[in-house]
Amino acid sequence: MIRKNPRGDLPQVHPDAFVDPTAILCGLVIVEANVFIGPYAVIRADEMDGDGHIDPIVIGAHSNIQDGVVIHSKSGARVTIGQHTSIAHRAIVHGPCTVGNGVFIGFNSVLFNCTVEDRCVVRHNAVVDGCHLPPGFYVRSTAQIGKSTDLTSLPQVSVSASEFSEDVARTNNDLVRGYKLIQNEF
Repeated sequence: MIRKNPRGDLPQVHPDAFVDPTAILCGLVIVEANVFIGPYAVIRADEMDGDGHIDPIVIGAHSNIQDGVVIHSKSGARVTIGQHTSIAHRAIVHGPCTVGNGVFIGFNSVLFNCTVEDRCVVRHNAVVDGCHLPPGFYVRSTAQIGKSTDLTSLPQVSVSASEFSEDVARTNNDLVRGYKLIQNEF
């Protein structure tokens, strides 16, 4: 469902993107080319700051927002998802937040008030809160990363983790094409 926010902003979805009919996009949301947005995802850019301003939520080209993902932002702050990035099932990305290019965010993970640079992998059920992850960092499943985390204790993304991330992005790009072909069939 594509709908306006109370201020009247309407999502902008590139014609080459696929948004599942059960997903909800509300307000100042920009979806770029060849993006897959899965069933029951919710992307809401509807909160304003004290001056009535809202920054957009931008989903970069060739990225995928999988089933049940929630992307929202406090007080109209910006959320940016880079290109070729995968946000896996039921993850939460709550702004302000910047997620780089070629990133993988695992099932049920939570990102809040953070920056996750290019090629990072955040595995399942992890929390990244209030910090900046440099490029290529690997966050293990169930880890909690915050302002006081010693980032030197985090490993770099392995070749196999990088290949997995690329495969997920590629698979979801194929889904965009497949679902676009059958989107008007019943």
